[in-house]
Amino acid sequence: MTIIYFVRHAEPNYMNHDELSRELTEKGLRDSKLVTRFLSDKGIDIVFSSPYKRAIDTIRDFSESEGLEIHLEDDFRERKVDSCWIEDFTSFCKAQWTDFDFKLSDGETLREVQTRNIAALNRLLSEHRNKTIVVGSHGTALSTIINFYDKQFGYDDFESIKGLMPWIVKFTFENDICTEIQSYNLFEL
Repeated sequence: MTIIYFVRHAEPNYMNHDELSRELTEKGLRDSKLVTRFLSDKGIDIVFSSPYKRAIDTIRDFSESEGLEIHLEDDFRERKVDSCWIEDFTSFCKAQWTDFDFKLSDGETLREVQTRNIAALNRLLSEHRNKTIVVGSHGTALSTIINFYDKQFGYDDFESIKGLMPWIVKFTFENDICTEIQSYNLFEL
């Protein structure tokens, strides 16, 4: 059995419009301690993350407390929306969840995001079978992974977690078959 805990990042500083370097807010940094508390007794073997600073910083406290290196995996990065900031993000999200092939001129479709995230996940399953793994992730990227295994997960579900940061989703695999998905709201534990 392989267990993967995907950790959606804590609250980011939306004033920083650069995807790669967007840092956590002070609240986000404090909330990352909730991630450490939750994961501390889970027997984590290895830690991966999107290369985005907010994802790395959300799991950094945990990885340092356990003496585990964070391995960066570019394919776990968040979707590229466009080359410019989108003001009406809700309408954009709704359009993407309605049509998995919708994208702006310089962005990615949800299908493209899902395809690369699932490819990265499959590499983890192949290379780290029977391990317990943490992956620093993002709301949309993680939602497309859930949707891959549970087609019922759609726009309304995405909307319901949009403000939930950090958020943890546990995937249990028997070989390459996902047998269970559990989500954890750290503010309710």
